[in-house]
Amino acid sequence: MEESDVFDALDLKLLHALEIDGRVPFSRVAAVVGVSDQTVARRYRRLRAGAGLRVVGVRDTGRLGRDAWMLRLRCAPDGAEAIATGLARRPDTAWVHLMSAGTEVVCMTLPRTPGDHDDLLFGKLLRSRSLVEITAHQLVHRFYGGRTGWIGKHRPLTAEQTAALAPDLPPAAPGPARIAPDDEPLVAALKADGRATHPELQRLTGRSESSVKRRIAALRGSGALYFDAEYDSARFGFTSSAMLWITVAPGELDAVGRAMAEHPETAHVSAITGSANLMASILTRDTASLYAYLSGPLGSLAGVRHVESAPYLRRFKELTYPRPLR
Repeated sequence: MEESDVFDALDLKLLHALEIDGRVPFSRVAAVVGVSDQTVARRYRRLRAGAGLRVVGVRDTGRLGRDAWMLRLRCAPDGAEAIATGLARRPDTAWVHLMSAGTEVVCMTLPRTPGDHDDLLFGKLLRSRSLVEITAHQLVHRFYGGRTGWIGKHRPLTAEQTAALAPDLPPAAPGPARIAPDDEPLVAALKADGRATHPELQRLTGRSESSVKRRIAALRGSGALYFDAEYDSARFGFTSSAMLWITVAPGELDAVGRAMAEHPETAHVSAITGSANLMASILTRDTASLYAYLSGPLGSLAGVRHVESAPYLRRFKELTYPRPLR
């Protein structure tokens, strides 16, 4: 991966380390990459200030037995931003983006209860006069994304360094994972700051430090909770991003999804319900690179029948919190 004019190879290694384990101690990162603890801490602060880096705790809806849906909302030109802003404020949404010519909003829902989805679809959204059309697509299989970070595809860290940074978690029990009601304050605190210290979490939850540490390990081990790193990829030279809706011959769906998961341009790819049966989020260095991907690696896959693409114009929310990225 080429070095950015602003951030260098060490910054990319730190991002990769945080994708592997969002709560990894800086001392462990320092030992693996061969720099001082102070250097890692300083780079982390620099990334937060300059690239919007944030580590967040994320519920894994699949492991929790909840469905995830992607909504495509066609809006009146003067109403799209208001709808996107409203969706970004909801705790059950992620990936709220303004697309294409500024008249389409794409939103990923992460319902905690069946009622959340019904409230969103049949409640406030349908009461908006700015909404022209809504299409809902259920995610039925994820090929890439979620707890698997994108920056690792570009291998800032070696395989040996990656293995050294992997978290040591208890094995998951069979069956769906669960977040107990008394875990909710802890999960909320980690959603706000995935790197909150154990003393900070003790203060926020009223639990002892040992209880906090034990519950985080249990939630991560069960798969109910994982940590993800958010940042502005444009600050690392990837200035073009787009969402794709792909129609694939049913018999080739799994093969195409697995192949796309290996492509370095793909940050997320899932099988979905609806007229298209795959959706993907793509990051490239520029528009020419996007064209090269569409006409080359993607276009050459057997079974691909149709591709609809739309560039991201503005990001209202990434994963868990509202923050416009430029």
